[in-house]
Amino acid sequence: MSAGAKRGALLVAVVVATVGLDRWTKQIATAALSGKSPGRLSFWGDCVRLEYVHNHGAFLSMGARLPEPWRSLLFTWGVGLFLMALVLALAVRAGRPDHPVRPMVGYALILGGGLSNLWDRATEGAVIDFLNLGIGWLRTGIFNIADVVIVVGVIAVALAKAGPRSA
Repeated sequence: MSAGAKRGALLVAVVVATVGLDRWTKQIATAALSGKSPGRLSFWGDCVRLEYVHNHGAFLSMGARLPEPWRSLLFTWGVGLFLMALVLALAVRAGRPDHPVRPMVGYALILGGGLSNLWDRATEGAVIDFLNLGIGWLRTGIFNIADVVIVVGVIAVALAKAGPRSA
């Protein structure tokens, strides 16, 4: 198997694992929390909350109040086009032996998380979010595993770009 094929297989595995993990956790959250009373579960002294919501916006519900045609254009079509461009860029770079693997894995994480959230938008009309972390009044917004993976991917790309050009 060529180096490019190995890289391609690694990137596909990262994307498939990311989408699979996010879909699985969203199915569990939907079954456990959707439409149920109280609709929120709390663990570890309320440091972890599980709360089912449909997010019509982007990260932390940004853009959720935009009119529906704009949300669809931005968050479904715009994200879809961005993810297609990312797939093409990864496909081209996977075959280049001189291109470092670490940033490509970061981009594959971003792609996997983006695809899973796009799947929600296409099938549910909104992204399923269910995780909330915090202590007392200091809390995160409600998010999902795909959001975490996207952030990890962005950090991985940034670190790979800032570090030495080997690997």
